[in-house]
Amino acid sequence: MLRIIVGLFLVAGVSVASWAQDVTYRKHIRPLWEQKCVACHGAGSPYLGEFEEDKKKFEAMMKGPRMDTYADLISFVGWPDSGALMRRLDDGKSVPGGKPGNMYQYLGATDEERAKNLNLLKQWVGKDAWKFNRWEARGKVPAITKEDMDKIKVKY
Repeated sequence: MLRIIVGLFLVAGVSVASWAQDVTYRKHIRPLWEQKCVACHGAGSPYLGEFEEDKKKFEAMMKGPRMDTYADLISFVGWPDSGALMRRLDDGKSVPGGKPGNMYQYLGATDEERAKNLNLLKQWVGKDAWKFNRWEARGKVPAITKEDMDKIKVKY
């Protein structure tokens, strides 16, 4: 009987671990994005190129770059704006100085909610893929590598 109980716990543990690794855009990220990000990054926002041409104008309007589709959102993970999602949403615990990204505060009303939502995003991006590197080197920060890009998961 003890073996059966232990076996059930092991199977349940594997099932929970499998679910935790299977974070998808449709099931997990899109609802979070709609709740926390759509007001500034929705269909009424400019595409990245347009945003970069007149950043001050759009920031005054409380509009960031458009991210209302899967394709638009992942461009802020991999390319062309590599690492932007990670730099903006990170809690700062893994960087010198510990300064959170400028959008971290919008991940939730409490520290607990922000940490939970950040963890979900990190799972979606992929184990060891939460990198701040840009497509091209900037200052002392090297460009993102092929090996780093290979770790990105962002399941649909």
